Amino acid sequence: MQKSMIKLLSVADVISITNAIFGVLAILFLFTCLGTCDVFRVRASFSFILLALIGDGLDGIIARKFGKSEIGAYLDSMADMTSFVIAPAVFIYYVYSSSFGSLFYSNIYLLFALILFLAFGIIRLASFHLMKNDKFFIGLPSPASVVILLVISWLQVDFIYILPAVVIIGALMVSNIKFPKPGKKMDLIAALLILLSILLYDSYYKIAPLLLLTAILIYAVGGPIYYKFLAKRR
Repeated sequence: MQKSMIKLLSVADVISITNAIFGVLAILFLFTCLGTCDVFRVRASFSFILLALIGDGLDGIIARKFGKSEIGAYLDSMADMTSFVIAPAVFIYYVYSSSFGSLFYSNIYLLFALILFLAFGIIRLASFHLMKNDKFFIGLPSPASVVILLVISWLQVDFIYILPAVVIIGALMVSNIKFPKPGKKMDLIAALLILLSILLYDSYYKIAPLLLLTAILIYAVGGPIYYKFLAKRR
């Protein structure tokens, strides 16, 4: 007897769907009428993308503890596509396009960079489960990528820097560079910094998002070096 689609879902899948919902909300709140102030819209979108990151971590923990469903891998990739590729791209465009005005070429350059990022994101997420390894990630993990781009665009770094950053981060996601998998303690620290970034936002000189960005940049730069060091020791 054929199963119903709903019965195919596991607890972890529900978290994955929630992750995708957060990604959609991150996009919708940028264009909603609920907040007339740009600051409200940006903060809501910023927070929902970070909440999706926590959801992505939780669904992996729950899947390991209670088991995966037959459709879990597909749901996870679809959720990540929404929250870690499409939503950040829309967020970046929203933050920077409002300052362009009639600068046609600036809009074109940014759109081109974001299209490249989308293409890299699609390739990574489509191939992730085929290239999955228990000891390391191949290419910069999408959660690390989204934190870097989300925070630097939220900080509104100069336009001349955001363009190469978007393309380079996208290229790193599909690279053959190996990044070590963080342990439970590192995951816990990252989750704490994400929660603090949501709660404190720009309070105390934006210290929480800056600490989160610093931690992820250390991982992005030092991770491959550390992995090579471990590989030599083995």
